Amino acid sequence: MSRIAAAALAMSLMAQSSVLYEAENATIVQGVVESNHAGYTGTGFVNYDNVAGSSVQWTISSTEERPVTLVVRYANGTTANRPLSISVNGAATTVDFPGTGAWTTWRTATLAATLNAGTNTVTATATTANGGPNVDSLSVDDGTTQTDWSVAVVESTMARATPTTLGGWGYTTGLYLWGQYLVWQRTHDARYLNYIKAWADRFVDASGNISNSFNNLDSMQAGNVLLALYKETGQTRYRTAAAKIRTRLNTYPRTSDGGWWHSTSDSRQGQLWADGVFMVNPFLARYGAWVQSDSFTQTEPAKQLEVYFSHLRRTNGLLYHAYDEPGGLTASWVKPALGNTNGISWCRAIGWFGMATVDILDILPANHPRRAALIDMLRTLVPAYASFQDPASGRWFQVVTEGTNTSNWTETSCSAMYTYTIDKSVEKGYVDASYQVNADRGYQGVLAKVSLGSDGRTNIVDISEGTNVDDVLSYYFGRARPVNDFHGLGAFLIMNEQLRR
Repeated sequence: MSRIAAAALAMSLMAQSSVLYEAENATIVQGVVESNHAGYTGTGFVNYDNVAGSSVQWTISSTEERPVTLVVRYANGTTANRPLSISVNGAATTVDFPGTGAWTTWRTATLAATLNAGTNTVTATATTANGGPNVDSLSVDDGTTQTDWSVAVVESTMARATPTTLGGWGYTTGLYLWGQYLVWQRTHDARYLNYIKAWADRFVDASGNISNSFNNLDSMQAGNVLLALYKETGQTRYRTAAAKIRTRLNTYPRTSDGGWWHSTSDSRQGQLWADGVFMVNPFLARYGAWVQSDSFTQTEPAKQLEVYFSHLRRTNGLLYHAYDEPGGLTASWVKPALGNTNGISWCRAIGWFGMATVDILDILPANHPRRAALIDMLRTLVPAYASFQDPASGRWFQVVTEGTNTSNWTETSCSAMYTYTIDKSVEKGYVDASYQVNADRGYQGVLAKVSLGSDGRTNIVDISEGTNVDDVLSYYFGRARPVNDFHGLGAFLIMNEQLRR
């Protein structure tokens, strides 16, 4: 990537601290307000007539003379540049508005200007017979900039990988794409949803067939992507594919008290991993809310959380990583004295559990009989999160309870998960508002692990790779930390979309 391209990408990731003026509310000459291309803000955008001289004019007040940056949000679905003469109180500068690839793809163009004290006029006038681009809004920046890190991570990931090369069907890719879906819900950038759809279409054919037996919980998490696509596009093939996961759960094996096994493989039969609750239960709750509700979708998500919690809970309020009902017949990590668990609290496993709990509570009705039990779980987990938060960094350690061990390290994905869970629990009133300070410190701690590289793209570091169950601390301490691992990207987006609100 050239320096110019890197600088342009970095600029596109900046969200200005600014005042927004919608184009549809401005004075329009030879143009119309339309809303037929997705991705605009407000109630529509201005489609210039294809003539030179068509224009949009905004009136802006300022309490003092000051330098500003004007940011015009636009789309140009042609390949031709559609320059505009932008005048501020009569002083004009011509600004290029090149093609954006589609009328639903929105970009920004910027111009430095000076506002006078009092009333100012900003006019964007077409200079060619093609008219101007579609103009969505004008933002007047007050001089401070702040990176929209969600957009930055999504743009960077999309620049690094196409939907074909992003990754296969699995929970890590599904987690990341769910995060991208949340960003799309806020920005309505059509490219984000189209990218998700293109990835899913690798696995789902026109009839909704999907080649997967769903014999472990991890394989089910990406079903959330199918549900999102069905919700947003209405295409029945995504519902058909998601229904295969829903149907598989009818016969999926369980422990004697009803907990779904983490996997049906011989070495993992009868095991409950804290990770597993996030892989399947939010999907099932959403399936009931978005596709078809029945007694199964209404009761099982909360029931599974209770069963898992009963086996994994520690006296300090945290959870162990995993439980084995057979008592070690096929698993070497089982500690019978600790309730057939592995005896170690791995941070991301507990993070999965917290996120699943708050997400399912979002869907359960207020009168659900198990709702109070789930809130009680959060009232156990959140204080435990807070008590083990690293005071120096605001993050949490890979093995949560071993903060003084010099081999331990603060892990980014679980820190994002804990931050998300705490913040949402405070917002919803599940826990006392005093825990907001822990969420805020966690947020700053995670942001400290995010940066822009020389190529203008984001890097998130200190993310644990995928991790099995063990009963030896050194196994967890020694996990590799791949930069931009999807565990971290997905958890970051989920957290950032919650915290930035």
